[in-house]
Amino acid sequence: MNEVKYDANGLVPVIIQNAETKAVLTLAYATEEAVQKTIETNETWLYSRSRNELWNKGATSGNTQQVTAVRLDCDGDSLIYEVIPNGPACHTGEESCFHNTIAGTPNESTVDMFNELTGLIEKREQEMPEGAYTTYLFEEGVDKICKKVGEEAAEVIIAAKNRDPKELAMETADLFYHVLVLLQEQKVGLDQVVDVLKERHATKTASK
Repeated sequence: MNEVKYDANGLVPVIIQNAETKAVLTLAYATEEAVQKTIETNETWLYSRSRNELWNKGATSGNTQQVTAVRLDCDGDSLIYEVIPNGPACHTGEESCFHNTIAGTPNESTVDMFNELTGLIEKREQEMPEGAYTTYLFEEGVDKICKKVGEEAAEVIIAAKNRDPKELAMETADLFYHVLVLLQEQKVGLDQVVDVLKERHATKTASK
């Protein structure tokens, strides 16, 4: 806390970043009190320059943020709050306040792509649109989905044995998709799988 450098108005810029996807959600400002409250409560506390008061993100909207880390830059004059958001960060309803692109084409990260795909699969299960392949899989049930996972896994092995990079990439994509459908059918979130990987990695790292 003593290393944070506040400006003449007692403020420090804060970047709010999704702890899982690393997407930048918001740029805001905080006072020393707001930073202290954030650290103590693991909730996002900031300072509203327009209202001249502290504010707790989500206190009114319900779009709260669980703060997993507070990071200080090398010069000590800006912070990052890494958060797990419960709802959109932007008052417009967008996930991020930086949703307007004025130049170039933003690259979609691997995490974003998987999140988008899992969201689409979940939506397919809820709406069951006629003619959609994902609808067909859910209608057929777990036995059919498991069969497809097994078939695609076999195709991955064949592509690898044939030393065919393009085919291997395509078959692996098919396998990933069917595994995601299976996870949705079983109501196992992708984040649960990632948590297992993180735990295993942490255990192995600690044992070195």
